[in-house]
Amino acid sequence: MLRETGRVVAVESDAVWVETIPSSLCGRCAARAGCGQGVVSRATGVRGLVRALESVDVAASECQLNDEVEIELPESAILKGSAWVYGMPLVLGLLLSLSLEGAGELATVAGFGAGLGAGFMGVRLMHRHWASRRELEPLLAARRRPEAVIVRS
Repeated sequence: MLRETGRVVAVESDAVWVETIPSSLCGRCAARAGCGQGVVSRATGVRGLVRALESVDVAASECQLNDEVEIELPESAILKGSAWVYGMPLVLGLLLSLSLEGAGELATVAGFGAGLGAGFMGVRLMHRHWASRRELEPLLAARRRPEAVIVRS
């Protein structure tokens, strides 16, 4: 499981919106220096918003604004998503370009482009199918209330 900590910015009936920056994941990633997500987040200070569903451990109704929560996502969801998003367009592009190889260089290149486009459309259609699958959604793993600051004079 991949875990990330964030701050609750909105509460729904069965989920919470969490503001987070992928700091713990970025620190362990081999591509951290060249990753666009990490570079943009550090440069702009913009944090990501993630909708995390309630789990058996933490109900969304228990959370309040500014609570610190941990969200988790199965590693298999990242792997499946990456395979589909990157793999499907490339495979379709290669298959179509190989099938048009005898028709000339221009047809091969155009076939690869058409295959990429068809692959991206396929990813878009699969997104609608996968969007309703709970096992691919981030879940609430733990909740911590913000510490009260006591000022003594």
